[in-house]
Amino acid sequence: MNPYIQRKIIKRQGTSSEEREDPIAVEKRLKVSVNGKDFITLYCTPLMIKELVVGLFSTEGIITEIHPGDIKIEYGEEIRIDIPVAGDASTEGMITSRCIGGITLGRKRNFEKVEDDFFLETAALKGIFDEFQQRSELFRLTGCFHGAALSDGEKILVFAEDIGRHNAVDKVIGYFILENIPFKRKIMLVSCRLSSEIVSKCSRWGIPIVASRAAPTDLAIGIAETSGITLVGFVRGDRMNVYANPQRIRL
Repeated sequence: MNPYIQRKIIKRQGTSSEEREDPIAVEKRLKVSVNGKDFITLYCTPLMIKELVVGLFSTEGIITEIHPGDIKIEYGEEIRIDIPVAGDASTEGMITSRCIGGITLGRKRNFEKVEDDFFLETAALKGIFDEFQQRSELFRLTGCFHGAALSDGEKILVFAEDIGRHNAVDKVIGYFILENIPFKRKIMLVSCRLSSEIVSKCSRWGIPIVASRAAPTDLAIGIAETSGITLVGFVRGDRMNVYANPQRIRL
């Protein structure tokens, strides 16, 4: 499905006015069922739907075993996806984020601390982030999308955009899971603020570095410090701020 449509608008600047077509982001309702029973509904961009749901459900522990070929997706006025799992799934503790489309499950998480010798030079991280921003075509077109990517420090391995920042992160995580790519020695790149939910998702998979052009919250910094994640914000031009575990970013 197309992630945007063309719509006529009135564009005004100063005392001038003109009618023109403008690209508008498509927002679709996604209804997820488990074993044929309705489970959750969220709103998203109609791209990488399987990756989105697999990323979300795997991170939250709803899915422990995935059979991609059994996942069914129906596209229409709304998108429906059914995921077969062993046993039942619970929505206990589910909360929605202020960011549109964002859902996480408020379960207590105890993840192993990320400990490795992985590091990047500052110039390398800047280069990767420049490539990341250049890929944000839907944002440049509409001004309405968040981006997320996973990199090995040399190139971007997967990139996703969505109207919801958590959705974009879940999509790239889901891609790695479906393709059986390890998260070790990888970097999560995001275009949005670094919230506690996003850092927690990265902690779940042992992603050692998380970087954004925006700022983190205090809770996000606390999670990064506890879980051993290197947290980098304000990656812009020739500057960046390292908020936690700075040993992985070297001059």
